[in-house]
Amino acid sequence: MPGHKIFVSYKYHDDNVKPLNLYEKSTVRDYVTKFEKTLDATDNIYKGEHDNEDLSDLSDDQIWEKLKDKIYDSSVTVVFISPGMREENHRDRDQWIPWEISYSLKEVSRRDKRGNAVTSRSNAMIGVVLPDQQGLYSYYYESNDCCSRNCVTNHTEKLFKILRMNMFNYNYGETRRCDTVGEEIWFGEHSL
Repeated sequence: MPGHKIFVSYKYHDDNVKPLNLYEKSTVRDYVTKFEKTLDATDNIYKGEHDNEDLSDLSDDQIWEKLKDKIYDSSVTVVFISPGMREENHRDRDQWIPWEISYSLKEVSRRDKRGNAVTSRSNAMIGVVLPDQQGLYSYYYESNDCCSRNCVTNHTEKLFKILRMNMFNYNYGETRRCDTVGEEIWFGEHSL
């Protein structure tokens, strides 16, 4: 089976994650580097930015053009969900991750080197929830008792709107209203 071209969307400097070693803080970038090293280069191609890639001298427009090229040529987008990925005091459209996800979901036409029209396909999306500094996932997942059953609440309000709106769009589960909770409960798996 052929491999995939993988793009990773994440908050580079978020250090609200569990340290990967005992002696220093980790950032989400450290998790991305570890992920990149686990990929078998004969099966998969990493299309994200590399840790030694310095884009700080580039304008936002130049960075966006580089990112679009990487996303266009990928088939899977992995989103690393971390406690500080979404800056509450900034609009979603002013942060990189929503732009990357939006572009990953689009079918975009371009011309190849010979002038032929080539259209990318929507990327498969995979969400990876990282542990917080204490090694817990409760900032995102919460165990509850719903309708006399064990359930897990996904705190999607902590995500960017584009992620929230695409979490439950392909898998259709059962829904029902519970008197104990007072709201509609969804049973099934989410799509991201």
